[in-house]
Amino acid sequence: MKILVTGGCGYIGSHTCVELLEHGYEVIVVDNLVNSKRDVIDKIKEITGKSVIFYEGNVQEEKLLVSIFKKHKIDAVIHFAGLKAVGESVKKPILYYQNNLDSTLVLLKVMEQFDVKKIIFSSSATVYGSQNKVPFKESDPVGGTTNPYGTSKLFIEHILEDLVVAAPEFHVVILRYFNPIGAHKSGLIGDNPNGIPNNLMPYITKVASGELEYLNVFGNDYPTKDGTGVRDYIHVVDLADGHVKALDKVTKEKGIHIYNLVTGIGYSVLEIVSAFEAVNQIKIPYVIKERRDGDIAECYADVQKAKKELGFQTKYGIQDMVRDSYQFYIKKK
Repeated sequence: MKILVTGGCGYIGSHTCVELLEHGYEVIVVDNLVNSKRDVIDKIKEITGKSVIFYEGNVQEEKLLVSIFKKHKIDAVIHFAGLKAVGESVKKPILYYQNNLDSTLVLLKVMEQFDVKKIIFSSSATVYGSQNKVPFKESDPVGGTTNPYGTSKLFIEHILEDLVVAAPEFHVVILRYFNPIGAHKSGLIGDNPNGIPNNLMPYITKVASGELEYLNVFGNDYPTKDGTGVRDYIHVVDLADGHVKALDKVTKEKGIHIYNLVTGIGYSVLEIVSAFEAVNQIKIPYVIKERRDGDIAECYADVQKAKKELGFQTKYGIQDMVRDSYQFYIKKK
């Protein structure tokens, strides 16, 4: 099967490409490299011994997508491409809505044109908003999102739901995941954002290396065990494996299916810092800052549906996550 992976040079996309190749799929990647690097393609080949076909460009470019679909008989799409920084989305909402919605709409239009009816969408825990109690379940109501990034994901979920009503021959899987960290055991690929990181783990690794003086911890007055935000952290390799399992689901069943891909365990920011210090034997200085716009106190989920219907089971714990994150950072320097 030929799988088109949008945003395949990114953090989650690149690890998913590795898993796809290792499971015998052919992979075609389109990525505009706004928040990723071209050499990831070479590293994927180094890890797997197999090549992906790469196109540099924006998924909003209909002509580019048409040319890709004309040249390759695509069987299914995994759609990662999109802007993803919560804080930035609050400051630049129009940019986030335009990029994330337009890219999805153009992609779906071209898929319909070429009769490709199978898609896995990379969604987010942010669609649950702040009204639900943890652990979140797929049956919980969505909405009440606290930032434009999350709202853009929610809108896309609604678009896919409407699409399946209008075109029931579509096969759609929506994957809601929370806080991926860690890196491939080779140390060749990992979370490597451009500029100052928006996510916790790459920020911690930069502090550990001395590149940044200290970690900013946004808020210590949440109603949590130590006052800092609690999230469901998952090893990125486990998350990538979940996409391969979802591909089997989307190949066989029509309609729309939604899953949390999580560990089901919530860790606070300070617990992650403590685990990183213990595993890597490095002190991480931090400074408490005001709460960040768009953040919520707790965000973790129930994994039972994915476990039952996809056979999804995480293999890596928090020690693996913090160790592999730092090993990737050391190797890439």
